[in-house]
Amino acid sequence: MDIRAFKRKDFPAVKAIYQQGIDTGNASFQTKAKSWRDWHSSMLVACRLVAEKDNQLVAWAGLLPTSSREVYAGVAEVSIYVANTAQGQGIGQKLLSALITETEQQGFWMLQAGIFPENTASVRLHKNNGFRILGTREKLGYMQGKWRDVVIMERRSKTVGA
Repeated sequence: MDIRAFKRKDFPAVKAIYQQGIDTGNASFQTKAKSWRDWHSSMLVACRLVAEKDNQLVAWAGLLPTSSREVYAGVAEVSIYVANTAQGQGIGQKLLSALITETEQQGFWMLQAGIFPENTASVRLHKNNGFRILGTREKLGYMQGKWRDVVIMERRSKTVGA
């Protein structure tokens, strides 16, 4: 498996993997994967990574800004998606670990994640990478006829901003 920087030509595969996650009903409040324009404008340009296995893009990770205020420049929200066919193979672990390394090299001191509690694999993945649960935002959004809670997790760098 190879982890590398995202390239514009990767977007069709990224979008397909994103849609697979959306289709589970436990990855995002989104109901449809964003267009290139919307995805590109919502994600930070720094720290966009993809994972390839057997010359196929099987996962991606990136960051969303938490605020436009300069004081929060080192804080970002993690977004990570693994293709259905690649889950359970340790790819998410390697990708998230690489993303953390990259974020620290780029000066990020705090990463956060909002995860549906039903997505136990994602909660576990984040815990295994030093994230801790801060709490649960109850009934944060109404989706497909029911209220959804979101577990809020964070990881503080031990090297950046320490």
